[in-house]
Amino acid sequence: MASPLEYYYYLMETKGDPRTNEWFLMSSPGPLLTIIATYLYFCVWAGPNFMKDRKPFEMKGIIKLYNLVQVILSVLLVYEGLQGGWGHNYSFACQPIDFSEDPRAKRMAGAVYFYFICKLTELLDTVFFVLRKKMNQVSFLHLYHHSLMPVCAWVGAKFLPGGHGTLLGLINSFIHIIMYSYYLVASLGPQYQKYLWWKKYLTAMQMVQFCIIAVHNFQVLFRQCDYPKFIAFLLGMQAIFFFYLFGSFYYRTYVKPTHAPPPKEIVNAATTRKNSDGDGSAVTIANGTGKAKKTKAN
Repeated sequence: MASPLEYYYYLMETKGDPRTNEWFLMSSPGPLLTIIATYLYFCVWAGPNFMKDRKPFEMKGIIKLYNLVQVILSVLLVYEGLQGGWGHNYSFACQPIDFSEDPRAKRMAGAVYFYFICKLTELLDTVFFVLRKKMNQVSFLHLYHHSLMPVCAWVGAKFLPGGHGTLLGLINSFIHIIMYSYYLVASLGPQYQKYLWWKKYLTAMQMVQFCIIAVHNFQVLFRQCDYPKFIAFLLGMQAIFFFYLFGSFYYRTYVKPTHAPPPKEIVNAATTRKNSDGDGSAVTIANGTGKAKKTKAN
């Protein structure tokens, strides 16, 4: 036990960035891990059991406000990421971390910390799903993504607040502008559903971002660059894993249903609809034969 503990204290005391070390939740991983554990406990067990015999909460006003705030926060993150480096002197080929007191370097460190805080606020996505009894939305992909991102962002803010890996946060924040804008429009009511035809393209954009992030990080492995290659490798591998998860979701949701045959029980069931002539008669299509029989309603 002595060796792991010594290594832990060595990392915390000597490898952490002193510029961010004293910021809220940054002194040690304990508070963050407590938040993540509480989040998973609520979303997987406590929340569903609490809501089991209760009606779902409406929360329409809160949801609208939450989505609007997330759009604004994402816009600010993109702006800070560009001003902190990616819109100025950062290199897409290789960007070392600037640990100095340079104003632009400190601005990027602040942007990384801001990104971490935003990942914590996004845990409310799942909390709202549970309180509204939309447990079909609480998938493994959803929980994994929302649990891992705050941890990755904390590591970035604690040890690597700048440099090559921050392009991930910039691209992800840009995607979140679009994503939470979609959620905001969806929360306005059913009359706005006609404007949400592009839902599947949102998932496609998320998949594209993971491809860009993977290529951006893996190419560091093959060149001389003063950025931790191990971190670049982990970011690239994580992007590939997310691409697989989102790709599987895209296939199940948007590709597979278009090729799957109609369920047998639907094909065999008789479907009755009112005749368009309004005379009270009905047209019955039985057993999938396509033969129609018109009968007079009583």
